[in-house]
Amino acid sequence: MKPAPFDYLRAESREDVLAQLHEHGDQARIIAGGQSLVPMLSMRLAKPALLVDVMHVESLSKIEATDAGIRVGAGVRQARLLDWATRDPRLPLLAKALPWVGHAQTRNRGTVVGSVAHADPSAEQPLCLLTLGGTLQLRHRKKARSIPASEFFVGMMATARGDTELIESVTFPAAQPGTGYAFREVGRRHGDFAIVACAAVATHTGVRLGVGGVADIPNVRELPLPGASDFDDALNQYAWDLEARDDLHATARYRRELVRRLGRETIEEALRCRN
Repeated sequence: MKPAPFDYLRAESREDVLAQLHEHGDQARIIAGGQSLVPMLSMRLAKPALLVDVMHVESLSKIEATDAGIRVGAGVRQARLLDWATRDPRLPLLAKALPWVGHAQTRNRGTVVGSVAHADPSAEQPLCLLTLGGTLQLRHRKKARSIPASEFFVGMMATARGDTELIESVTFPAAQPGTGYAFREVGRRHGDFAIVACAAVATHTGVRLGVGGVADIPNVRELPLPGASDFDDALNQYAWDLEARDDLHATARYRRELVRRLGRETIEEALRCRN
């Protein structure tokens, strides 16, 4: 199937982007790497009147260290952030998770913010942003705002972004001393969307486990340490609370069991990685 007809604008500045969003509202869509949006266009699941390409806006192409963490602009490709994360000890979770994102070819095209904006519940980058307690920076023509990842994902591929807002960047908090990070996932093949993905952040007093691929949105829960008497019950309750469903890829029962086993393995790895 071919996409429905649309106009295309190559934006040269952030102001270009915001002006188009203000004028066209929900009839305009931002395109960056296109790894999520183009298939949706081809299947006519999305039929915008206008695509606004942000990949040539220099101010959106930066990775910057700020007081809040590592800020990643809307035009930063996944391969570039993976290269950054493998050299920067402040992003250990992303260094472990990004190799699971698609394949080298798709990471060379896809953007980090594009994946977060697409909000697929099986995608790795939204899960990492949520598990780390990251934030998104959004801008309207007249104002800017920052929103926690915990408030951004509101449903299956649905977010709190307004129709006239641009996601300028996302910020991943930097690694903290005494904290360990781990990521694991199970899929049909490496590079496929996860059947279940787990991201864990562990300190000496507790763990935070993020799970993707089960509920309509990625989910995070604070859990006791594995040695605690109530750990198994807490992890089992978490698996049930995600309300997994059967689909073509796995049964709900299989997903619950993955949350228990893969979740424990991910937590134990994060505990071993504490610095």
